[in-house]
Amino acid sequence: MSIFITVAITFLVLMIVYQIAQASEYAASLRGTEKEREKSTNKTMAILLVLFFFAGLYAIWLCHDKLKGQLLLTSASKQGEAYDSMFLVTVIVTGIVFLITHALLFWFAFKYKATNDNQKSYFLAHNNKLELIWTTIPAIVMAVLVAIGLRNWMNITSAAPKDAAVVEITGKQFNWIIRYPGKDNVFGKRNYKDINDATNILGINDKDPASADDIVAQNGEVHMVVGKPFKFIIGSRDVIHDVGLTHFRLKMDAVPGITTTLWFTPTITSAKMKEMTKNPNFVYEISCDQMCGKGHYSMRGTIIVETQEEYDAWMAKQSPYFAAAAPAVDSTKPAVDSAAVAAK
Repeated sequence: MSIFITVAITFLVLMIVYQIAQASEYAASLRGTEKEREKSTNKTMAILLVLFFFAGLYAIWLCHDKLKGQLLLTSASKQGEAYDSMFLVTVIVTGIVFLITHALLFWFAFKYKATNDNQKSYFLAHNNKLELIWTTIPAIVMAVLVAIGLRNWMNITSAAPKDAAVVEITGKQFNWIIRYPGKDNVFGKRNYKDINDATNILGINDKDPASADDIVAQNGEVHMVVGKPFKFIIGSRDVIHDVGLTHFRLKMDAVPGITTTLWFTPTITSAKMKEMTKNPNFVYEISCDQMCGKGHYSMRGTIIVETQEEYDAWMAKQSPYFAAAAPAVDSTKPAVDSAAVAAK
């Protein structure tokens, strides 16, 4: 309600100012001082434009100062540092261009304001030299920025280091399913025809020996070791999703029927980031950066970056996905029935 009142009052004030200006024009016309008034108005508007330019620059600086360190935290991955550097270069280049062009824009409005009735505008129809300059230079700068971006992209999508851990992330409306390969570091085979939400959410082949120790987490929580490269194997069970890793400056589409990958090395533990942000509830987030349906807003996972000891302790508590389906073993009975063996 308060916002509506504020908007209404602002609108009324603007209407009053407009009516006053209109009345002033009519009065000047009746007094025969319309030409003098136009000159005065032109001068006033030119000065206001210059003041507006400096006020805008001050507002940009003030906004930057107030939000410094709040919008973009330090990158939590080694690869993300390159993207932060690329972003900074882009901001500097475009910022310089913005400052020069807008300074000229507002200065020209001030310098070449109309001062007499005989003043005429000069039109520059064409200039090959100027066309060549303002076409070639931006094209070269853009090509350099694109080349830097491609280099960083090729880095995260290239073959991961041999010692990299592997995690599979599968998007499903509306959550992330995480699979670890277990001690053998090999994933069991999957077939979408075997998917069953009750017993086999990923369609894992339970006959494949490599599947025996696969660990599946349906809570969307990924555990990673700080300083160790991790490779994400990404896919989707239904529609296109997108693994968004804002704190690591990375993202990758999850496409049904197509496997995508990326790898990175986390550099800051979750505990350390809580200290840096002074937020005890801080978590690294996996967001879905692709509109995937009515529950898109709730598709959120988390990443826990921890030490190797903490990771090993967590992994030791996990059970293979098919362990629940295996028949229970009574530890009080011998593994072999000796009486039956003797009878034979």
